[in-house]
Amino acid sequence: MKKGDTSLPMKNFLSRSLLLFVVALLPACANKKKKQYAGIDGDYVAGTPLSERSQSANFMSANVNRTEFSPIHFAFDSTTVGAEEQEKVNRVAQDVRSSGKTVIVAGFTDDRGTEEYNRSLGERRALAVRQALLIKGVAASKVQTVSFGKEMPVDPSSNEAAWAKNRRAEFGIVN
Repeated sequence: MKKGDTSLPMKNFLSRSLLLFVVALLPACANKKKKQYAGIDGDYVAGTPLSERSQSANFMSANVNRTEFSPIHFAFDSTTVGAEEQEKVNRVAQDVRSSGKTVIVAGFTDDRGTEEYNRSLGERRALAVRQALLIKGVAASKVQTVSFGKEMPVDPSSNEAAWAKNRRAEFGIVN
């Protein structure tokens, strides 16, 4: 090394700094829990596997009763099942547990946002209601989900009242 050449000490300093930085991050990465996401084709939600889709269980088919229970409504851009909606979840859970029937939870959104975003938001809403049913004791194999996004609005108007009606999850009981 020539007199006045600082490249080697500088490289050592940078290498050590990088190594210390990586070592400092490892514990933070190791302690993070892997977030589980349920995809359309059936991965996991909060550790509970989605059940296989029944070929006869189509939300729009004639053997599915979609009028038995009131829909769950959501705040704008939310997937939280509010406290005021819990009694509706309780009724559905009690019926599904006692009858042994399968329920399909369909998620919907208002017409704001892209088709892709709304399909994803509708899916997350359906999954949130599914999780609420599981917490109430419904077997995971008895709950299926589907998202329609902004398709099939209850009210096609473009105003706050219509949007509030369209942000929902509906229940279909398979007969």
